[in-house]
Amino acid sequence: MPERPFSIKIFLPYGQPDGLRIVDKSNWTGRGVVFPRSLLPDIKKRDEFQETGVYVLVGPSEEGELPRIYIGEGDPVKGRLEQHFSKKDFWTWAMFFVSKDRSLNKAHVQHLEAQLVRIAREAKRSFFDNLNEPQNPSLSEAEVADVESFLEDMLSIFPLVGLSAFQRVESTNVGKHQLLTLESKGIKATGYESPEGFNIKEGSQAVKAEVPSIHHYMSVLRRELRETGVLTEKGDVLEFTQDYFFNSPSTAAGVALGRSANGRIEWKNSKGETLKQIQEKAAEGNGAA
Repeated sequence: MPERPFSIKIFLPYGQPDGLRIVDKSNWTGRGVVFPRSLLPDIKKRDEFQETGVYVLVGPSEEGELPRIYIGEGDPVKGRLEQHFSKKDFWTWAMFFVSKDRSLNKAHVQHLEAQLVRIAREAKRSFFDNLNEPQNPSLSEAEVADVESFLEDMLSIFPLVGLSAFQRVESTNVGKHQLLTLESKGIKATGYESPEGFNIKEGSQAVKAEVPSIHHYMSVLRRELRETGVLTEKGDVLEFTQDYFFNSPSTAAGVALGRSANGRIEWKNSKGETLKQIQEKAAEGNGAA
Protein backbone atom coordinates (compact mmCIF):
# COMPACT_ATOMS: atom_id res chain seq x y z
CA MET A 1 0.00 0.00 0.00
CA PRO A 2 1.25 3.53 -0.74
CA GLU A 3 2.60 5.60 2.13
CA ARG A 4 0.12 8.18 3.37
CA PRO A 5 0.71 11.36 5.35
CA PHE A 6 -0.47 11.58 8.94
CA SER A 7 -0.10 13.85 11.94
CA ILE A 8 1.03 13.02 15.47
CA LYS A 9 0.12 14.87 18.65
CA ILE A 10 2.38 14.43 21.68
CA PHE A 11 1.06 15.78 24.97
CA LEU A 12 3.42 16.36 27.92
CA PRO A 13 1.24 16.34 31.07
CA TYR A 14 4.12 17.48 33.28
CA GLY A 15 5.83 19.72 30.72
CA GLN A 16 8.95 17.54 30.63
CA PRO A 17 10.19 16.35 27.19
CA ASP A 18 11.73 13.21 28.72
CA GLY A 19 8.88 12.61 31.17
CA LEU A 20 5.41 11.22 30.57
CA ARG A 21 4.30 11.55 26.93
CA ILE A 22 0.85 10.79 25.56
CA VAL A 23 0.89 10.05 21.83
CA ASP A 24 -2.17 10.36 19.58
CA LYS A 25 -2.30 9.83 15.83
CA SER A 26 -4.73 11.39 13.38
CA ASN A 27 -7.82 9.27 12.63
CA TRP A 28 -6.79 6.50 15.04
CA THR A 29 -8.58 5.00 18.02
CA GLY A 30 -5.32 4.02 19.71
CA ARG A 31 -3.15 5.91 22.16
CA GLY A 32 0.50 5.48 23.08
CA VAL A 33 1.97 6.20 26.51
CA VAL A 34 5.74 6.69 26.92
CA PHE A 35 7.36 7.12 30.32
CA PRO A 36 10.68 6.69 32.16
CA ARG A 37 10.73 3.86 34.69
CA SER A 38 11.24 6.23 37.61
CA LEU A 39 7.84 7.85 37.05
CA LEU A 40 5.73 4.67 37.21
CA PRO A 41 4.79 4.97 40.93
CA ASP A 42 3.54 8.52 40.35
CA ILE A 43 1.61 8.03 37.10
CA LYS A 44 0.13 4.52 37.37
CA LYS A 45 -3.21 5.90 38.59
CA ARG A 46 -3.85 7.54 35.23
CA ASP A 47 -6.79 6.16 33.25
CA GLU A 48 -4.57 4.76 30.46
CA PHE A 49 -2.92 2.32 32.89
CA GLN A 50 -6.32 0.81 33.73
CA GLU A 51 -6.92 -0.29 30.11
CA THR A 52 -6.10 -3.47 28.20
CA GLY A 53 -2.96 -2.99 26.14
CA VAL A 54 0.38 -4.16 24.82
CA TYR A 55 3.70 -2.79 26.09
CA VAL A 56 7.43 -2.72 25.40
CA LEU A 57 10.09 -2.34 28.11
CA VAL A 58 13.35 -0.83 26.84
CA GLY A 59 16.81 -0.67 28.32
CA PRO A 60 20.47 -0.82 27.32
CA SER A 61 22.17 -4.12 26.65
CA GLU A 62 25.06 -4.97 28.98
CA GLU A 63 27.62 -3.55 26.57
CA GLY A 64 26.51 -2.58 23.14
CA GLU A 65 24.60 -0.46 20.70
CA LEU A 66 21.42 -2.51 20.35
CA PRO A 67 18.75 -2.06 23.04
CA ARG A 68 17.32 -4.86 25.19
CA ILE A 69 13.53 -5.12 25.06
CA TYR A 70 10.70 -7.07 26.63
CA ILE A 71 7.29 -7.28 24.93
CA GLY A 72 4.14 -8.14 26.86
CA GLU A 73 0.42 -7.52 27.29
CA GLY A 74 -1.83 -6.79 30.22
CA ASP A 75 -5.52 -6.66 31.03
CA PRO A 76 -5.02 -4.04 32.36
CA VAL A 77 -1.41 -3.03 31.72
CA LYS A 78 -0.96 -1.55 35.20
CA GLY A 79 -0.56 -4.86 37.02
CA ARG A 80 2.01 -6.23 34.61
CA LEU A 81 4.04 -3.02 34.64
CA GLU A 82 4.04 -3.01 38.45
CA GLN A 83 5.41 -6.57 38.43
CA HIS A 84 8.17 -5.61 36.04
CA PHE A 85 8.99 -2.54 38.11
CA SER A 86 9.85 -4.77 41.06
CA LYS A 87 11.29 -7.81 39.26
CA LYS A 88 13.01 -6.68 36.05
CA ASP A 89 16.07 -4.49 36.45
CA PHE A 90 17.21 -3.91 32.86
CA TRP A 91 14.60 -1.45 31.60
CA THR A 92 14.85 2.32 31.88
CA TRP A 93 11.73 3.38 29.95
CA ALA A 94 8.59 1.84 28.51
CA MET A 95 5.81 2.42 26.02
CA PHE A 96 2.36 0.87 25.85
CA PHE A 97 -0.67 1.15 23.59
CA VAL A 98 -4.35 1.06 24.50
CA SER A 99 -7.54 1.99 22.64
CA LYS A 100 -9.37 5.20 23.46
CA ASP A 101 -12.74 3.54 22.79
CA ARG A 102 -11.91 0.35 24.77
CA SER A 103 -12.17 -1.76 21.63
CA LEU A 104 -9.11 -3.89 22.49
CA ASN A 105 -9.72 -7.05 24.47
CA LYS A 106 -7.40 -9.72 25.91
CA ALA A 107 -7.24 -11.73 22.67
CA HIS A 108 -6.51 -8.62 20.62
CA VAL A 109 -3.49 -7.60 22.70
CA GLN A 110 -2.23 -11.20 22.73
CA HIS A 111 -2.25 -11.03 18.93
CA LEU A 112 -0.40 -7.70 19.02
CA GLU A 113 2.15 -9.13 21.44
CA ALA A 114 2.82 -12.15 19.22
CA GLN A 115 3.19 -9.99 16.13
CA LEU A 116 5.55 -7.53 17.79
CA VAL A 117 7.77 -10.38 18.99
CA ARG A 118 7.83 -11.86 15.48
CA ILE A 119 8.64 -8.52 13.82
CA ALA A 120 11.38 -7.66 16.32
CA ARG A 121 13.00 -11.08 15.96
CA GLU A 122 13.01 -10.72 12.17
CA ALA A 123 14.37 -7.17 12.31
CA LYS A 124 17.22 -8.20 14.66
CA ARG A 125 17.68 -4.65 15.89
CA SER A 126 17.49 -5.54 19.59
CA PHE A 127 18.20 -8.21 22.18
CA PHE A 128 15.26 -9.98 23.83
CA ASP A 129 14.51 -10.33 27.50
CA ASN A 130 11.50 -12.49 26.54
CA LEU A 131 12.05 -16.20 27.18
CA ASN A 132 8.86 -17.57 25.59
CA GLU A 133 7.41 -17.20 22.11
CA PRO A 134 3.78 -15.99 22.45
CA GLN A 135 1.18 -17.72 20.28
CA ASN A 136 -1.50 -16.04 18.20
CA PRO A 137 -4.94 -16.39 19.83
CA SER A 138 -8.02 -17.51 17.93
CA LEU A 139 -9.60 -14.47 16.24
CA SER A 140 -12.14 -14.10 13.49
CA GLU A 141 -10.98 -12.91 10.06
CA ALA A 142 -12.56 -9.51 10.69
CA GLU A 143 -10.88 -9.18 14.11
CA VAL A 144 -7.47 -10.04 12.63
CA ALA A 145 -7.93 -7.34 9.98
CA ASP A 146 -8.85 -4.75 12.61
CA VAL A 147 -5.98 -5.65 14.92
CA GLU A 148 -3.45 -5.73 12.07
CA SER A 149 -4.56 -2.22 11.11
CA PHE A 150 -4.02 -1.14 14.73
CA LEU A 151 -0.57 -2.74 14.60
CA GLU A 152 0.45 -0.77 11.50
CA ASP A 153 -0.35 2.46 13.29
CA MET A 154 1.71 1.35 16.29
CA LEU A 155 4.68 0.54 14.06
CA SER A 156 4.58 4.03 12.56
CA ILE A 157 4.89 5.57 16.04
CA PHE A 158 7.79 3.57 17.53
CA PRO A 159 10.54 5.33 15.51
CA LEU A 160 9.16 8.73 16.54
CA VAL A 161 9.92 7.97 20.20
CA GLY A 162 13.39 6.59 19.48
CA LEU A 163 12.71 2.85 19.25
CA SER A 164 13.96 1.21 16.04
CA ALA A 165 13.57 -2.42 17.19
CA PHE A 166 10.56 -2.95 14.89
CA GLN A 167 11.85 -1.23 11.75
CA ARG A 168 11.79 -3.57 8.80
CA VAL A 169 13.17 -3.20 5.29
CA GLU A 170 10.31 -3.25 2.80
CA SER A 171 11.65 -4.91 -0.36
CA THR A 172 8.95 -3.24 -2.46
CA ASN A 173 10.56 0.15 -1.76
CA VAL A 174 14.07 -0.77 -2.91
CA GLY A 175 13.37 0.23 -6.52
CA LYS A 176 12.87 3.85 -5.48
CA HIS A 177 16.51 4.18 -4.39
CA GLN A 178 19.81 4.33 -6.25
CA LEU A 179 21.98 1.30 -5.50
CA LEU A 180 25.51 1.99 -4.29
CA THR A 181 28.46 -0.33 -3.85
CA LEU A 182 31.55 -0.53 -1.67
CA GLU A 183 34.55 -2.64 -2.68
CA SER A 184 37.70 -3.01 -0.61
CA LYS A 185 39.92 -5.68 0.98
CA GLY A 186 38.33 -8.41 -1.14
CA ILE A 187 34.75 -7.68 -0.07
CA LYS A 188 31.81 -6.14 -1.91
CA ALA A 189 28.72 -4.63 -0.32
CA THR A 190 25.61 -3.13 -1.91
CA GLY A 191 23.15 -0.74 -0.36
CA TYR A 192 21.18 2.46 -0.64
CA GLU A 193 20.38 5.58 1.34
CA SER A 194 16.84 6.21 2.53
CA PRO A 195 15.10 8.48 5.05
CA GLU A 196 15.50 5.75 7.69
CA GLY A 197 19.28 5.64 7.28
CA PHE A 198 21.44 3.41 5.09
CA ASN A 199 20.42 -0.12 4.15
CA ILE A 200 22.99 -2.81 3.33
CA LYS A 201 21.41 -5.50 1.20
CA GLU A 202 21.32 -9.22 1.90
CA GLY A 203 24.33 -11.06 0.47
CA SER A 204 26.68 -8.11 0.97
CA GLN A 205 30.06 -8.89 2.47
CA ALA A 206 32.09 -7.55 5.40
CA VAL A 207 35.68 -8.15 6.43
CA LYS A 208 36.39 -10.58 9.25
CA ALA A 209 39.36 -8.75 10.78
CA GLU A 210 39.06 -5.31 12.37
CA VAL A 211 41.86 -2.76 12.50
CA PRO A 212 43.20 -2.10 16.03
CA SER A 213 42.08 1.55 15.88
CA ILE A 214 38.41 0.75 15.20
CA HIS A 215 36.00 2.73 17.37
CA HIS A 216 34.72 0.72 20.33
CA TYR A 217 31.04 1.21 19.40
CA MET A 218 31.74 -0.05 15.87
CA SER A 219 33.49 -3.17 17.15
CA VAL A 220 30.65 -3.84 19.59
CA LEU A 221 28.04 -3.38 16.86
CA ARG A 222 29.85 -5.84 14.58
CA ARG A 223 29.96 -8.35 17.43
CA GLU A 224 26.24 -7.89 18.10
CA LEU A 225 25.38 -8.37 14.43
CA ARG A 226 27.24 -11.67 14.53
CA GLU A 227 25.48 -12.68 17.75
CA THR A 228 22.05 -11.95 16.27
CA GLY A 229 22.86 -13.77 13.02
CA VAL A 230 22.77 -10.72 10.75
CA LEU A 231 26.44 -11.37 9.92
CA THR A 232 27.67 -14.94 9.44
CA GLU A 233 31.00 -16.40 8.37
CA LYS A 234 31.29 -17.47 4.74
CA GLY A 235 34.80 -18.49 3.81
CA ASP A 236 37.23 -15.66 4.36
CA VAL A 237 34.54 -12.99 4.77
CA LEU A 238 31.38 -12.22 6.71
CA GLU A 239 28.06 -12.10 4.87
CA PHE A 240 24.81 -10.27 5.58
CA THR A 241 21.96 -12.78 5.91
CA GLN A 242 19.29 -10.10 5.46
CA ASP A 243 18.81 -6.47 4.54
CA TYR A 244 19.81 -4.31 7.49
CA PHE A 245 19.40 -0.61 8.31
CA PHE A 246 22.18 1.48 9.84
CA ASN A 247 21.75 5.01 11.14
CA SER A 248 24.23 6.47 8.65
CA PRO A 249 26.26 5.59 5.52
CA SER A 250 29.45 5.85 7.58
CA THR A 251 28.28 3.32 10.16
CA ALA A 252 27.27 0.95 7.36
CA ALA A 253 30.66 1.37 5.65
CA GLY A 254 32.54 1.01 8.93
CA VAL A 255 30.79 -2.26 9.78
CA ALA A 256 31.59 -3.65 6.33
CA LEU A 257 35.23 -2.51 6.38
CA GLY A 258 36.04 -3.16 10.04
CA ARG A 259 37.38 0.36 10.50
CA SER A 260 36.31 3.99 10.67
CA ALA A 261 35.03 5.13 7.30
CA ASN A 262 33.47 8.13 5.61
CA GLY A 263 30.40 6.61 4.02
CA ARG A 264 29.85 9.61 1.76
CA ILE A 265 33.17 8.77 0.09
CA GLU A 266 33.19 4.96 0.29
CA TRP A 267 29.75 4.31 -1.26
CA LYS A 268 29.66 4.79 -5.06
CA ASN A 269 27.16 4.29 -7.88
CA SER A 270 27.72 2.40 -11.13
CA LYS A 271 29.35 5.52 -12.67
CA GLY A 272 31.94 5.72 -9.91
CA GLU A 273 30.33 8.79 -8.34
CA THR A 274 30.55 8.93 -4.56
CA LEU A 275 27.51 9.41 -2.37
CA LYS A 276 28.88 12.88 -1.59
CA GLN A 277 28.94 13.80 -5.27
CA ILE A 278 25.46 12.38 -5.80
CA GLN A 279 24.09 14.41 -2.88
CA GLU A 280 25.80 17.58 -4.08
CA LYS A 281 24.31 17.16 -7.55
CA ALA A 282 20.88 16.57 -6.06
CA ALA A 283 21.20 19.70 -3.89
CA GLU A 284 22.10 21.74 -6.96
CA GLY A 285 19.19 20.31 -8.89
CA ASN A 286 21.41 18.51 -11.43
CA GLY A 287 20.55 14.96 -10.49
CA ALA A 288 18.29 12.66 -8.50
CA ALA A 289 19.22 11.35 -5.08
